[in-house]
Amino acid sequence: MATFLRTLSYRYQSLYDGISWLAALSVGGEARFRQLALQNLEITIDTKVLDLCCGCGQTTKFLVQKSNLVTGLDISPVSLQRAAKNVPEAKYVEGLAQDMPLASSSIDIVHTSSALHEMTTTELEQIFSEVYRILESGGIFTLIDFHAPTNSLFWFPLAIFMWLFETETAWQLLKTDLIEKLEDSGFQLLNRSFHAGGSLQVIQVIKP
Repeated sequence: MATFLRTLSYRYQSLYDGISWLAALSVGGEARFRQLALQNLEITIDTKVLDLCCGCGQTTKFLVQKSNLVTGLDISPVSLQRAAKNVPEAKYVEGLAQDMPLASSSIDIVHTSSALHEMTTTELEQIFSEVYRILESGGIFTLIDFHAPTNSLFWFPLAIFMWLFETETAWQLLKTDLIEKLEDSGFQLLNRSFHAGGSLQVIQVIKP
């Protein structure tokens, strides 16, 4: 069940940024959090990168430092306007992650940060299928999102955060085997790592 705090955090960017900053302290700060899913990836100025569910460009700003061919996609026109203002070096496209207005086999790397927990199980399957479609052969899908903590000390702060700011889909993600669903979509696992006591997971998969 969503709370009024969730609504406020999306309405007021400064509140959202403050919440993100606090949450990122567990992994060493906002800048490190935004780049965790980019570790071990070779990104050059000619790499075609999609920042999926880019929001206001929080990670896009790091991607454009590596590539000249970055596209941000989001369903929210307000977020895209903010992203274009914050990170004008990228190109932006409005669209659903489940039905992206992008050509097949047109992207080298797809990145998404803290967006999958907003999706239902059916939507996740649709998104993974779409990501597979738009990636070139050998392309990589990299993501960071919630995971059930492996360190019990992290359960309480994660639960409080989710009760205040998230909905049922976030709780469902904790029970979801993302790797299994990604492999069902045709991907092969490259890397998986855990952070913040296991409450965050980074998964990198490749399209054969």
